[in-house]
Amino acid sequence: MQYEMLEQIDFEKQGGLVPAVVQDVTTGQVLMVAYMNETALQRTLDTGKTWFFSRSRQRLWMKGETSGHVQEVEEILFDCDQDCLLVKVRQIGVACHTGHYSCFYRNIEGEEVSPRLFRVEDWYQAGLEGPGVLFELIDVIRERQRTMPENSYTSYLFSKGLDKILKKIGEESAEVIIAAKNREKKELIYETADLIYHLLVLLVEQGVELSDIFAELRSRR
Repeated sequence: MQYEMLEQIDFEKQGGLVPAVVQDVTTGQVLMVAYMNETALQRTLDTGKTWFFSRSRQRLWMKGETSGHVQEVEEILFDCDQDCLLVKVRQIGVACHTGHYSCFYRNIEGEEVSPRLFRVEDWYQAGLEGPGVLFELIDVIRERQRTMPENSYTSYLFSKGLDKILKKIGEESAEVIIAAKNREKKELIYETADLIYHLLVLLVEQGVELSDIFAELRSRR
């Protein structure tokens, strides 16, 4: 199948190849950068999966062809000079061969960082209830810890210390179990929300980022 995009991309400017920036369509996170020639772009458009040209192996390859961590293409854009592509995908598994979700997992000091996989504004703009509310809630919890306002339950937990927080997590875990055993769906939702809230308080108390948890879950996927 012929695509108008193929005729507009200037492959000759860079020796038959153009860089392709691959981005998570949900979070906006940059996952990787690779190169496409005209054939790789044609196959990407035909199959809905990303194909690239390996400069080291001098051959075409499909992302995930051996690992199964394919990229489902949602949209492809090209820049004003017509020599660079932006490929928006839904990533299956991880993008990096090291096991990280994104190839960009180190900062300028060489330290590993855990990228925020969800952004509050993405979900609000889409009109969805999603994990973005967890970031909003944990920001509120951090603010309570910093300012310790009176008549705040969160402040109360921080003032009582780790043992109190852990005790509440134990209690809420038991409530979740009881609700599940009774098959009370509404009660299960309510008690699960209580448990998650107290877990977030614990994460703040321990200095753990939500993105660390998401990154761990992603690595297990």
